[in-house]
Amino acid sequence: MTYSSIKEKSNDFLLSGKLFSCLYHQQAAEYDALCYQAYNLARLRLDEALSKKGDKPLAIISDIDETFLNTSYYVVGMTEKGIDHSKESWEEWTAKGEATPLAGALDFFQYADSKGVAIFYVTNRYTNEKEGTIKNLKAYGFPIQEANRLVFRSGERSKESRRLEIAKNYDIVLFLGDNLADFDKDFDVHSTTERAEATAKNQQNFGKKYIVLPNTFYGEWENVLYDNKNPSLKERKNAILKRLKNKPAQ
Repeated sequence: MTYSSIKEKSNDFLLSGKLFSCLYHQQAAEYDALCYQAYNLARLRLDEALSKKGDKPLAIISDIDETFLNTSYYVVGMTEKGIDHSKESWEEWTAKGEATPLAGALDFFQYADSKGVAIFYVTNRYTNEKEGTIKNLKAYGFPIQEANRLVFRSGERSKESRRLEIAKNYDIVLFLGDNLADFDKDFDVHSTTERAEATAKNQQNFGKKYIVLPNTFYGEWENVLYDNKNPSLKERKNAILKRLKNKPAQ
C-alpha cells in the first residue's frame, strides 16, 4: 500500500483522521505507555480487592476490541480498498483471528486468572463471531475460563443486562473498556453533552473501578457526532468539521 494509492482511493478517510488514528495505535510508543499504565493500575486495584474478603467470588468484566486486542489493521485494510466499514467485512475479518494484544494486557489477564478471579469478556461482537474470537484469544494465551464467560451480543447494544446478570453471582471489582458504555448504563446516552455529564458524575470511579483504554479511531464518542445514524462519508466529514474548534467556547 502506497501513500498515493491511499490518497486516490480514500480521501474521505484521511479527512476523518482514521488512518492517522490507526498509525498512532500501531506505531506510537506513547500509546503502548498508556496501555501499560492502564494495566498496571488495573493490577494494583485488583490486588487491593484480593486483600479484602467478601461474600461473593471476585470477577472482572472486560471488553475485547481496543481494550485488550488491537483491531486497527481492519480499518487500514478497508481504507486500502477504498471502502467503508460494514458488518459483513468486519465479521469476515474477525473470523481470521488476526487482532493483536495491547501492551500489558496479556500479563494482566493471566495474572488475574492465576489469582482465581473470574474473567468475563463482555463484547458487542455477535455470537456468529465466536469461533474467530476464541481462535484469536487462544493464539496469544488469553484465559478463557469457561464458555459462558465469553459473553457476546445477541440483542440490544447496551451491555447493562449482561453486566447485571454477572453481578447476581459475582462481586465485580473491575471494569475494563475503551468505550464509556463498557462501564455503566449511565453512559448509554446519545449526545456529547450527556456523555460529558455522565463522565463528571462518575469521575470517582475512573482509575478505581473503571479502567479506560485509549481508542482514537472509533467508538460512541464518534457515533454521537452523527446522531447515532449511518451517514455518508461526505456527511461524516461535514459533521466532524462542524464540531472542530480553533479556540475554546466562550
